[in-house]
Amino acid sequence: MDSATTVVVVILALVVVVGFALVFANARRRDAARALDLAEPASDATAMALLGAAEGRVASTAVERAAVAERRGGALAEPEGGLPAIPDEESLGVTRRQVLNRGIVGSMVLGISAFGGASLAMLWPTLSGGFGAKITVGRKDEVLADIERTGEPVYVGAGRFYVNPYPVEAVPAAEQVTAYGAVIPGYEEGVVALYQKCPHLGCRVPWCKPSQWFECPCHGSQYNRVGEKKGGPAPRGMDRFTVSVDGGNIVVDTKLVIPGPPIGTNTTGQEAEGPHCIGASEGGP
Repeated sequence: MDSATTVVVVILALVVVVGFALVFANARRRDAARALDLAEPASDATAMALLGAAEGRVASTAVERAAVAERRGGALAEPEGGLPAIPDEESLGVTRRQVLNRGIVGSMVLGISAFGGASLAMLWPTLSGGFGAKITVGRKDEVLADIERTGEPVYVGAGRFYVNPYPVEAVPAAEQVTAYGAVIPGYEEGVVALYQKCPHLGCRVPWCKPSQWFECPCHGSQYNRVGEKKGGPAPRGMDRFTVSVDGGNIVVDTKLVIPGPPIGTNTTGQEAEGPHCIGASEGGP
């Protein structure tokens, strides 16, 4: 996962956490306010009104019982302990408004959680062989033989990179270039893996078979076989990935993009071997 994706994931996680915190704090505040309201002593007028309402409910119940007894031709027995009290919203501790509010809040929390989970699932890197993972290209001897036979690098679309041979005799010169520190082990194996994006504005850089260079069609940047800048507006050579050889197989780690070498780097001395596909080389920066 690159730094931009990591920042987005962190922000989404923070939004979800803050949402939960706000919902919880709001619910606690409402419950606390209601508890304070219940704790306040009722005024005489309020108490009389409540008493009258209760008596009215009891009287209404008595009338209903008398009507039922009359229809049945007898009296209904009073239950032990008198008529049961009719619970109201206050005695139950939850009002209809509270039920509605908590339902709405719960739905919002579920929606935010689902959105956050879906966003994380979409942004999380797929580590099963695609870009951002270690990719096995193939047997080293077979890959290099194929490149020599076709005169073209091996392109791996899943990893967005090219594989080209790196001359082992140029390794001492490469060791003098600070930007090459992380990729020297791959050079020692005779392999370089170049990111397809042009360091200038991000266009995909195709291979020019006649010149045996990489030449960008967008603004004319040119790079030799191992991705060192030879011309155009690019600020550096092509970016690359670390390479290892495991059991005879070339393995490219696309988790980290290594910035390309500075302008003027020319460890192999390779010049154009034929006509250019894009313009003409500037012979330098």
